[in-house]
Amino acid sequence: MFSSLRIKTSALALAIVFAVGSLFAATPQIPVAAASSLPECRYDDIVTSHLGRKQWRITLLDTINMAPKSYVPRGLVSTSGAGLNAGGKVRRLVIGDLAAMASAADAAGAKLRVVSAYRSFRLQKRVYNREVRQFGESAARLTVARPGHSEHQLGTTIDFGSAKSAKDAWDYSDWAKTAAGSWMQQNAWQYGFIMSYPKRKKSVTCYRYEPWHYRYVGRELAQAIHDSGLTTREYLWYNFESIEPPDPS
Repeated sequence: MFSSLRIKTSALALAIVFAVGSLFAATPQIPVAAASSLPECRYDDIVTSHLGRKQWRITLLDTINMAPKSYVPRGLVSTSGAGLNAGGKVRRLVIGDLAAMASAADAAGAKLRVVSAYRSFRLQKRVYNREVRQFGESAARLTVARPGHSEHQLGTTIDFGSAKSAKDAWDYSDWAKTAAGSWMQQNAWQYGFIMSYPKRKKSVTCYRYEPWHYRYVGRELAQAIHDSGLTTREYLWYNFESIEPPDPS
């Protein structure tokens, strides 16, 4: 009886291993040592590598890589479906984890609101041009992505704010020090959301610190990015972009 039980237990364990392996096969992880160096911050217009319908987790948009004007995500729904204000739209696949996160934040006294979510290429162009007119091109490029280069175009990115305040997150000296901002910084990754532009990382993210800007990549990839200590840009580049074979020597 006990030997039979051990056999069944072993079989179950193997099944779990294979299942987990299949899960991560959908978002393959390549050792950082095998990847080429992260490009320095510069401004270019190279169409990003992963634009497939199911590649939203690993699509890299930065100051170099862009999505074309024709890139419009499918299944956009109101953020009100997650129990938040109707502050914008996201892909339907975001709603489940967004709702869970919003509920947990509310229970912790850190109620969230949506300030901005999906932006089309055209809308991003208007936002960017407005920033340029107000602050000049050099300053604008550090705070607002050029059209095609914004993570908001993916339909998985949200700018958050505090529901209990009329102030927008960028009107604080550091929104991460508010109840809502602090809770997000500590817990958002557990629900699949990663802060794209953390503090003191401008040299690798190419943008100023934005504690309100979070991109949804799913819980598994979010944990991998969080545990790596890398920014989203670094992690996606090293694991999914330009890969060099290991040095045979």
